[in-house]
Amino acid sequence: MNGLPGWLTDQQESADIEPLLTNAESFPLESLASESSAMTLRRFGRTISLYTPLYLSNYCSSGCAYCGYASDRTTVRRRLETEEVERELDSMKAMGIDDVLLLTGERTFQAGFEYLRACVELAAARMTRVSVESFPMSVSEYAALANAGCTGVTIYQETYNPERYRKLHRWGPKQDFPDRLEIPERALQAGIKNIGIGTLLGLSEPVEEALRLLRHVRYLAKTYWKAGLSVSFPRLRPEAGGFEPPYVVSDRFFARMIFAFRITMPDIELVLSTRESPAFRDGMAGLAITRMSIASKTTVGGYSHPAKSRKGQFDVHDDREVETFRAALKEKNIEPVFKNWEPVYNGPNIGHVEPAEQS
Repeated sequence: MNGLPGWLTDQQESADIEPLLTNAESFPLESLASESSAMTLRRFGRTISLYTPLYLSNYCSSGCAYCGYASDRTTVRRRLETEEVERELDSMKAMGIDDVLLLTGERTFQAGFEYLRACVELAAARMTRVSVESFPMSVSEYAALANAGCTGVTIYQETYNPERYRKLHRWGPKQDFPDRLEIPERALQAGIKNIGIGTLLGLSEPVEEALRLLRHVRYLAKTYWKAGLSVSFPRLRPEAGGFEPPYVVSDRFFARMIFAFRITMPDIELVLSTRESPAFRDGMAGLAITRMSIASKTTVGGYSHPAKSRKGQFDVHDDREVETFRAALKEKNIEPVFKNWEPVYNGPNIGHVEPAEQS
């Protein structure tokens, strides 16, 4: 891919959301919240699906300036071995968790494709839904993950501003901006059913980021119309390298952005993680968000031996345990859901998604 794809710079594709983000006088936050809430209730009901991340490894080959696991950090490096992965998954299952997101750093000798595929198999034997947030892979590798039981891939562009992207990714394979844009399509072409994308808020000007993120998800929705799509809204949190966000994303703008995405993309899943405070997460429940992480540990492991304290990728803000958070949702008359479907196996590459025909 040479240069930027046309969909990324197509202003018409984001013309409807821009005034919702920038014109507070014509579109007050309270009216956006009301419209978003009504739309969420109509499309998704009073439920929020829950998932929990499991960090398999903190080895990394890249130099992302904003990440606590960048290869120049003094973090003690380790990976979970087979017995440890099994123990972590069993501990999570005992907590009621049935939806897991497996994470690693960028591809390394210590934690490469075969290691990740084996971990997916272990997770799929225990959990209904298994997703990965990891290094970029080829179509054939994503197909192998799908066959191993992987149902979803989360991949953040981090920032959609190519200049800032180059400065922030100081070395390593992640420096390739166009290649990273292609990753969701490779996963979908391989048979992965669900793709989650997002931008790391605070790295670049937030309105520009929101517009380009919307263009990206709309391009995927039109091209791979059978796919399940979700958008995450991670804001930068303190990490081991002490990186200071160049842009501050206030709670009010953050809420406005989430409501605007629900109004302009009513059918997609919107995700909010434990990066956010308990008060903000409780406030957003039922207004637009349909999926949240729960009981997150950003250290490698941490569920079977929670007392072991290691420095994680970033600081978790909402550290409530499973039952505490589920009770908070139920107080708002929202049903917390870990499992709402049964997997059906029909042979290799189940769920293969073809691109839409171009007219």
